[in-house]
Amino acid sequence: MSNEIEWAFAHPSERSEGTAPDRPLDRISLRDHIVEVEIGAFQAERGTTQRICFNIVVEVRPLAASAEDDVDRILSYDRVTEAIAHELAAERLNLLETLAERVAGRILAEPQAERVFVRIEKLDRGPGALGVEIVRARMPTAGRAATEDRPHPQVVYLSNVAIASPHLTQWLDQLQAEHRPTILCVGAPDCPAPHSSAALAQRRIDLLAIEQNAWVLAGRDKRCVVVNSRTELDWSMKNDQISVWAPSKIVLDAVDGPSAQPGDALALVLWFAREMQAADMLVIGESLPDAADLPLRAVASDVRVL
Repeated sequence: MSNEIEWAFAHPSERSEGTAPDRPLDRISLRDHIVEVEIGAFQAERGTTQRICFNIVVEVRPLAASAEDDVDRILSYDRVTEAIAHELAAERLNLLETLAERVAGRILAEPQAERVFVRIEKLDRGPGALGVEIVRARMPTAGRAATEDRPHPQVVYLSNVAIASPHLTQWLDQLQAEHRPTILCVGAPDCPAPHSSAALAQRRIDLLAIEQNAWVLAGRDKRCVVVNSRTELDWSMKNDQISVWAPSKIVLDAVDGPSAQPGDALALVLWFAREMQAADMLVIGESLPDAADLPLRAVASDVRVL
């Protein structure tokens, strides 16, 4: 028990040594790697950066004694810092636990890595360091895990006239019959949203107005399921479900968020379509936006056949 307490507060390298298997393993370590990033579940942590500190130890299979002095034969320190940078750039996260899991998973995808210790601490949230530490090991069947190809959906934007159209059910029938992953997107309702003099507050208000309109669409047909996270969207696409995008979470969590304001609904949806690597985009009831990198098609809100 005393060893466990000592390891809990010591550097991860000491935990690695104390729990090492019988066979010898080499270790590489990253100590006190500090980055500034926006992270956290509290509202006070949004819109501002804070320092977080990484301490990581990776246990790797020993190289053969005759191994050449070749950097390509080893797990480079750069791969550890690149794993951190990649996961921080992927999306804004609320939890250190999530970040630790993703960093560990990326490191364990390296062929040489056997076990990884990841400690992450927030340095600016109190008088001390607040953090988490996880230990993850390569599964017995390891090798680099095959990454599932994400679907490339069709993104369909409906104007307010299209949402209210008597042809809506018929359009949904057509989209469902295609058996393609489909995500429906809407803009704000025609009624004005509340106004705030604070830009961040107004952005949230405008995004929530879009989400209210998403629920209006969902209320018109039970096949339209409102979702707000990438995980939910991926699941719904793989399960042949028609989704309606509620934008707040994905927009606010994006590291490289859209330059388009929520009031410019089509530009926001175009950004989302690119984020989702959409195969194409259909606009019902409005003119097409400018986009040379994505197949676009527009139809009027009074057509019966898409």
